[in-house]
This record gives sequence, C-alpha cells and structure tokens, in this order.
Amino acid sequence: MIEKLVLASNNAGKLKEFAALLAPLGIEVIPQGRLNVPECAEPHYTFLENALEKARHASHMTGLPALADDSGICVEALGGKPGVQSARFAGEPKSDERNNAKLVEKLHGKANRRAYYYCVLVLVRHADDPQPLVVDGAWYGEVVDTPSGNGGFGYDPHFWLPSHGCTVADLPAEVKNGISHRGQAMQELLAKLQAQLA
Repeated sequence: MIEKLVLASNNAGKLKEFAALLAPLGIEVIPQGRLNVPECAEPHYTFLENALEKARHASHMTGLPALADDSGICVEALGGKPGVQSARFAGEPKSDERNNAKLVEKLHGKANRRAYYYCVLVLVRHADDPQPLVVDGAWYGEVVDTPSGNGGFGYDPHFWLPSHGCTVADLPAEVKNGISHRGQAMQELLAKLQAQLA
C-alpha cells in the first residue's frame, strides 16, 4: 500500500486539494519542491503525455510513488485552447491574472462561451511502472468576463457554473473538491486504489 507519494507539482492550490482528498486513505502527499525536484518540461500536445512525463520524472528523482496531474481549460470558441497551455497562456512567468485577462480578451465579441475544465491524473508506483493508474475528469461551464469569488485558483473566478448559478471561485472548497474535474478524477483514482486493497 502507498503510504506517501510525491506530488509532481509546486502549485499550492493543487497540493491542498490532493492532500485533502488523499487524507482519508492515510496517504501523505509531499510536494516535489520539498524534495528538491525541479519542474519537469511539458513538451507534449496532450494532457495524458504531460502528466505521465511529470509523474515519471518526480518518481525517478525521489524513489517514491508519484502523482501528477495535467489539467486546463478548453474553450469551444477557441478550438479547445488554451488546453495544455492553460498555465502559461499569457507566457512566462506564469500568472493567473494575466492568463484570465488574455482569455477574456480572446473571447471578446464571441457569443459562444462554452468551456470545460479537463484533468488527467497519473499515478506511478515507481519510475518505470509499466501499468500507471490513469484517470480523467471533465467539468462543464462557460467563461464570463467579470470575475467573481475569492476561492480556487487559475481560471476559477471566470468559470461560470450554470447548474450552481455562480463561478467556481464562489464555491466552498469542499463543494468544489467533490464535483470538479480534479475531484471526479480523484474519486476514480481512489476507487482504483481501494480496489487494489480489497
């Protein structure tokens, strides 16, 4: 059984979400930065390939099981962009504020605001794991020009959920974790981990 794993990310928001979701299984989540793992390049065109690359990199550097996610927002009117480039949509250094501003600007005058968050999670038990656990999740909504809410991170203040009548940033963290793209993928991952324990 996995007792601790390295999270192949330095994103504080993701660390908080994953730590909360994995705590019930007794799995300690350690951010890669604490183990001096440098950020891995993400050269691929798909979320899956990037997540796998990040997980193998972190596991290879630490000798621990590793969990990586690659996620982003895919906007219909932009042909699925920013997609895998979501974190760096407005260039380096990464900035949620500049990314959101660029997204709103790109959608100016467009009637179609449909979008979805997508997440792929990859868990490797060791760097050369021939059967990594792979799960995914998608969360549908639309992009709004005016930000709302103080929760979440990334594009959350601009991601409107018609089903809830608010943005993701307006949701309490526990609600978001239960229904988000990452939350959906995590539930699937937890089910797979629990099935292996049975």
